[in-house]
Amino acid sequence: MKRKNNKIKVSKFFILVFVFLFLLAIIKLGIVALSPKVDGIDLTLFANSRNTRKKVLYASRGEIFDVFGETIASNANSYTLIAYLSPSRTTDIENPQHVVDKENTAKALSEVLGMDYDYALARLNTEGAYQVEFGVKGKNLSENKKQEIDALELPGIDFVRGIKRYYKNSKMASYIVGYAKSNDEGEITGEMGIESYYNDILKGEDGYSEYQIDGAGYQMGEAYTKSPVSGENIYLTLDSHIQLILEDAVHTLEDKYNMAWFTFSVMDAKTGAIVGSASSPNFNPNTLEGLTNYVNPLVGYTYEPGSTMKIFSWLAAMENGVYDGKEQFLSGTIKVGGATIQDFNGGAGWGMIDYDTGFAYSSNVGATYLAKKLGSKKLREFYESLGFGDYTNIELPGEEKGVLRLTYESELATASFGQGITTTPIETLQALSILTNDGVMLKPYIVDKIVNENGEITYQGKRTELGKKVSSESIKKMHELMYNVVYKGLSKMWRPSNVVIAGKTGTAQIASPNGGYLTGAQDYVRSFAGFFPYEDPKYIIYASAKQIDGGAEAVASVVSKAVESIASYSNISNKPSELDMSQIITLDNYISSDVKEAVADLENLDLDVVVIGKGENVISQFPRVNTEVLKGSKVFLLTSNKEYIMPDIKGWSTNEVMSFCNLIGLAYKFNGYGLVSSFNIEPNTVINLNDKLEIQLE
Repeated sequence: MKRKNNKIKVSKFFILVFVFLFLLAIIKLGIVALSPKVDGIDLTLFANSRNTRKKVLYASRGEIFDVFGETIASNANSYTLIAYLSPSRTTDIENPQHVVDKENTAKALSEVLGMDYDYALARLNTEGAYQVEFGVKGKNLSENKKQEIDALELPGIDFVRGIKRYYKNSKMASYIVGYAKSNDEGEITGEMGIESYYNDILKGEDGYSEYQIDGAGYQMGEAYTKSPVSGENIYLTLDSHIQLILEDAVHTLEDKYNMAWFTFSVMDAKTGAIVGSASSPNFNPNTLEGLTNYVNPLVGYTYEPGSTMKIFSWLAAMENGVYDGKEQFLSGTIKVGGATIQDFNGGAGWGMIDYDTGFAYSSNVGATYLAKKLGSKKLREFYESLGFGDYTNIELPGEEKGVLRLTYESELATASFGQGITTTPIETLQALSILTNDGVMLKPYIVDKIVNENGEITYQGKRTELGKKVSSESIKKMHELMYNVVYKGLSKMWRPSNVVIAGKTGTAQIASPNGGYLTGAQDYVRSFAGFFPYEDPKYIIYASAKQIDGGAEAVASVVSKAVESIASYSNISNKPSELDMSQIITLDNYISSDVKEAVADLENLDLDVVVIGKGENVISQFPRVNTEVLKGSKVFLLTSNKEYIMPDIKGWSTNEVMSFCNLIGLAYKFNGYGLVSSFNIEPNTVINLNDKLEIQLE
């Protein structure tokens, strides 16, 4: 039988289609091989993202110090509490690795953390969860709190370590320093104050670790790591000791009187450096407790300053040749542009008085007469030359500027005694600098230096002159007038007991939101501007309080005491002629010295040495190196051992107590004035730094 010869015939059309599709595939492959993107997708990036893992390595945030290197803001370990709920973690029932007794665990945690028991138990009863957290109460836990929970030995309880910002002295200079917070990834960002203004410098430069993974997710080969660059450290011009004196003044007012706010600042008279600035209300940057207002009073509060502006309106008259201190005018009242200007004593005045006396008595009528002699243009130009109505550009966020209104005759009059215009505390401090620099105005600043991780100074703050604004003759005359205010005028309550101060008070009405001014008995801003010591000014001060129950007397009581403390701390309490120079000792640097050798050296100099801790080496001292002290003064040496024993502080001064407490980080509160008569921590016992030292003074 013959086989049939079967042949398969392929359609030419099918062959053409096949060849066409094959060519398309080749072309597509070429496009994929040669093009970085296909159909809008970056194939290289797509491949890398599937096979490469990258982890951010956050830089260590720079720290913030005072001018002497005392820590203000630093980085500290922070912990988030977690509870493992899955029984699968436990392989040995004798050593459980998950929460076994939920009720007792919830009870223990709620007591330690101040957490609601029902909330804690609900978290532990979360269905199907492998692990849980405990909300706000379980985050940002300190090392001490972690150790307290560890001591409970609760099965299944663990912690995730992170970093948080820690502010050693709690509320100290809170609006200056500001605060920084961490996000869920551990990145810390400044939110206010120096922390915000210098955030980029403080945060440094993040690094990363990058590596390849296989299909199962395991790392292949070595990771490529770019190390982070630590943030730079910022040294402020603040002197922690002076700052704490101001904080104590603020707290004293808060405890005794109701008020809207109080701000108190001190500036170095020769450089423009802000050495202290405290305010009420303030807040705790560790917890944000008390933070209701994000405006820094030093730079953000604008208000009518009142009669402290007479310093500058009187100077304007002198500089423009229209001032004769012995020329007389009728005090009491004066009509200006349909309005009646009167002196603060209800318009009674003091009869015919001269302009020198008018300054001492703070006569609004006298200021008005001088302003009329000047005219709006000249008074405005003089105010503007001193920076009023403009920014100082100090290194702080949120600075506002005052407003000058001198268009109408009535506005000219009121501007001469600080009504109808607004200023800020920092504007006033800048203008006051002419008084202590022979008429030269200084730019205020608050950053002393910035130092990188290699110890190199990348920025150095310094005295910056803004030009000579007033003649030496006018400054000398103003010194005399401001001295007379405190010692011959109506402001004797502002006198400190141990140093001579020159100053000017202010009492400004508060503008009503409905027009005009508020009329309540305490509806005023009370203020004081001055410098000390009078003979050779070292510090300029400016304090102001809004709607304080105790009036000017209340403000004067704490400001004068603060000046006394600052003068004592700075050893400017006495005139050089009153001192036996053989009694003055300039302190050496004892940091890193052997404690026994340091004590022997200081006692040979007839100094009273207080050793803090039982360590063998000195890690800090107060007063600091090169400070001049009198024989018999206390010198504090902080050692490397942190078990601090409470000394018997009976008879100590407030400055001595503050020095001791500040060195070890112990909170304190004074009651009364004078020397220590009693205190609440038993002498010769170990100090718990979570306690507060309560001191009664007499």
